[in-house]
Amino acid sequence: MAMEINDENFEEIVLKSNKPVLVDFWAAWCGPCRMVGPIIDEISNDYAGKAIVGKVDIDSNQQYAAQFGVRNIPTVLIFKDGELVDRKVGVSSKNDYAEALDALI
Repeated sequence: MAMEINDENFEEIVLKSNKPVLVDFWAAWCGPCRMVGPIIDEISNDYAGKAIVGKVDIDSNQQYAAQFGVRNIPTVLIFKDGELVDRKVGVSSKNDYAEALDALI
């Protein structure tokens, strides 16, 4: 399962990580988000120990969604060394997310 990330732990988990980080910004009411959710969980299992994979519920945690310009969901942001390096808006394939992480590992 992907890690729950919120406004309180985002900086510690995402911005200070020494591993690549994939963050799914989602909401429970979002149909496409429910399609992406299981893919993100699979990626989390596949990349355990190599990358951090987490989810931010934007209904409860809006600070970093606003900071990084998340206007549509699902939006997946990929960070390396605390810097935003990739953004995928809408539903993407597992392979798309995996390739983005593989490029950083």
